[in-house]
Amino acid sequence: MTVKEKVWKRFYPDEIPQTLEYPDKPLPHFLEEAAKDYPDREAVHFMGKRLSYRQLLKDVYRLARALKKRGVRRGDRVSLMLANSPQSVISYYAVLMIGGVVVQTNPMYKDRELEHQLRDSGAETVICLDLVYPQLEKVRSRTPVKRVIVTGIKDYLPFPKNWLYPLKLKKEGVQVEVPYGEGIDAFSELLKKSSPQPVETEIASMDDLALLQYTGGTTGLAKGAMLTHRNTVVNVVQCSAWLHKAERGKEKVLGLVPFFHVYGMTVVMNFSIYMGATMILLPRFNAEDTLKAIDKERPTLFPGAPTIYVALINHPDTAKYDLSSIEACISGSAPLPLMVQEKFEKMTGGRLVEGYGLTESSPVTHANPIWGKRKNGSIGLPWPDTDCRIVNPDTGEEQPPGEPGLLQVRGPQVMKGYWNRDEETAKALKDGWLNTGDIATTDDEGYFYIMDRQKDMIIAGGFNIYPREVEEVLYDHPRVQEAAVIGVPDPYRGENVKAFIVPKPGESLTEKEMDRYCREKLANYKVPRLYEFREELPKTTVGKILKRVLAEEEKKGKAEAKVPLEG
Repeated sequence: MTVKEKVWKRFYPDEIPQTLEYPDKPLPHFLEEAAKDYPDREAVHFMGKRLSYRQLLKDVYRLARALKKRGVRRGDRVSLMLANSPQSVISYYAVLMIGGVVVQTNPMYKDRELEHQLRDSGAETVICLDLVYPQLEKVRSRTPVKRVIVTGIKDYLPFPKNWLYPLKLKKEGVQVEVPYGEGIDAFSELLKKSSPQPVETEIASMDDLALLQYTGGTTGLAKGAMLTHRNTVVNVVQCSAWLHKAERGKEKVLGLVPFFHVYGMTVVMNFSIYMGATMILLPRFNAEDTLKAIDKERPTLFPGAPTIYVALINHPDTAKYDLSSIEACISGSAPLPLMVQEKFEKMTGGRLVEGYGLTESSPVTHANPIWGKRKNGSIGLPWPDTDCRIVNPDTGEEQPPGEPGLLQVRGPQVMKGYWNRDEETAKALKDGWLNTGDIATTDDEGYFYIMDRQKDMIIAGGFNIYPREVEEVLYDHPRVQEAAVIGVPDPYRGENVKAFIVPKPGESLTEKEMDRYCREKLANYKVPRLYEFREELPKTTVGKILKRVLAEEEKKGKAEAKVPLEG
């Protein structure tokens, strides 16, 4: 099979077109359409607060005008450091509406990570949660940031939750004082003072930049994938076609996957707006809260990651809740075990399938048919208008079915390139083909299977973790001589980060000490859960550390295993 044959199209369900028409309209247009068609329909449900499409659009207009008044112009980058909340949706669409470029920033980032992203993107405006403002303030003087807009979870809580929430934080010892004044504004005050009159989306073409979505790759600090307005709209339309039973104006989508992750941004937020669906937002994952939300709010669609489904399956009180509203789930971010799929489907009566994508492709390129033929262990079929091929990593020749090789994808959802990184772009993109870095195979029916990662990326709890970044932090420790980081299997998180460390001569280190050190330098999900201290690490004759040998030793149980740390 060659890419020209596109055999996978023969196995599409009849309801899915082999090619699609894509509107020449940016994402804010679909918000305006939803508000026109369903003005009173609930757009967002957030911890008891209900926001209609009419009100959501008005708030987007208000913030768009406020941003323009404060000097944000077309092409300017705006960093969003927000949890899943109404403010996240409002900020995202307001920035796009004025032609700005959204820079999704993980609110869990520590100083080093945050400083790099702000400096690299050149973001002069940040919209952030009050709880993470102190983190921003630590690095702000070393970044281009000129203006900050601060919001709090309480801003969109209903009474009396909005009154009780600050008291709860105070009781927990969490108090944040934001020095409002010149250059620092309150989100809620800006909206109050701004007009809800319509704002025309200010882009020159659909090929204008909409997002800088940062991805670590495998080489040091994160790179910004340049996603255009066309990229984002295309992937949402493809998603809608794949979920062909979903009805516009009738669905409810459970929003657990963070919007700062490209998967949550597309498959929850943008898809919901495009479909006029209700987003049921939870700012963080808690199994019991999620079960309660499903039971009470009755979502029909539930994008997630395997660890989320595992936690719900294993919760002791699952049987107490009615989960029968769930009709379809696409699992992303990590491989989906067959056991998890079968148990979750039995528990809900809905369909759960595995999908695949990358930040660089907005992100989805493959998925198993939800209401069609699925294959165990497969990432499914390429989406409409998406070309895929398996090539020999050395020769570039296309491989026949069953032969492993490098997975490459091409389609209208693939990024423009990496921000200010021409050399990295040239490596990743050639003649429109994106090198995924994953080793895969395909079968005679066009179903694709991921065999291994060409690089060393670790996926833990649905988050991508790049060993080199963790290793650089470890090497900064004054008593560390050598370090290597690999992923080791974990039944819940998919993988855990394990660090192999050689202390400097005459020095000693402990797990607790290294854990405390890493938590000061890295977001929690990147912190190693396992440590092993050695006198030496296996190397090639030229001194390169052989991670493959460490992984093989781990797999065979020859290396001494340590107990994972809590956290």
